[in-house]
Amino acid sequence: MAIVPAIKPRVVSLGEPKFVGEDYLEKFRTEFRYSVLPATNRAEAQQMIPEDIKKNGPIDAFIIRMGTMPYEPFDEELLKGLVPGCKIITSASAGFNEFDVDWMASQGIWFCNTVNAVAEATADMAIFLTLATLRNTSVAEKCARNGTWRAGANLVPGRDPAGLTLGIYMAKKALAFNMKIKYYNRRQLPAEEETKFNATYCSTLHELLGTADVVSLNCPLNAQTENLIGAAEFAAMKDGVFLVNTARGAVIHEPSFIAALESGKVARAGLDVFVNEPKPDPYFLQSDKVVVQPHLGGLTDFAFMKAERECFENIRALYTKGKPNSPVREIL
Repeated sequence: MAIVPAIKPRVVSLGEPKFVGEDYLEKFRTEFRYSVLPATNRAEAQQMIPEDIKKNGPIDAFIIRMGTMPYEPFDEELLKGLVPGCKIITSASAGFNEFDVDWMASQGIWFCNTVNAVAEATADMAIFLTLATLRNTSVAEKCARNGTWRAGANLVPGRDPAGLTLGIYMAKKALAFNMKIKYYNRRQLPAEEETKFNATYCSTLHELLGTADVVSLNCPLNAQTENLIGAAEFAAMKDGVFLVNTARGAVIHEPSFIAALESGKVARAGLDVFVNEPKPDPYFLQSDKVVVQPHLGGLTDFAFMKAERECFENIRALYTKGKPNSPVREIL
């Protein structure tokens, strides 16, 4: 059932949304009282939230844009000032391990992440890292820049993606490189989807790992996926496998990962995420076996626009339909 307030709900964004578009905001303002909280870090946010509520009244909906690190974690200590008026908190991020969803649910607050906004951009990064890893581009660029040209180790011949088996989520992009698609998920895709992407379902993670030439990780980080890939999983992989991670660093047990790289079990890796960002283990930055990116996967202009709009649309859905579009947890 839709929520029909007596006055327009008050929506506050933590910082200025820079990509949603003024035309979009203009229409949104006809339905909601919208303003920006100009806090730039956690301490400022803790001070400004209660001050804003005292001056302008309860905040019904709270938006958290991309670039959350200066405010993290999003816990009771930071957000308690929103209670009891706040009904929904929306995030422009796909991942939500930095959000205390349990506390929000205990206060009757819906929490929503974005589910579609960054998927395409992150898939692009995974494909880029797959190709860069197969072709050993970090070493190739280093050789070109230092004048040794093609003298670096493992440059010629490069590995061709055609015919390799890829354990992956973004199958439609991988098809462009004539790769065989295998996937593992909690639920098998409908038969028509498998046919569309020529994808084969693996009933267990170890089945996938044992058949993939390239393993691509893109799952959310939670209690079930932390250290998902450890010593046993590396042992299950093919010798000389290529590994790409655009999920979260902590889905891999890093000591086991380093051991697998050093032994050659993993030939090369492409990483956009690490355990200790922004200061990852120096091994990954120094190793010629690793192509690294500073967690840029979903950070494109178009993805930002879609992510910010998903935040606003979750709020609109709550007030027009009685439920947001992408709740992480149901509020009864």
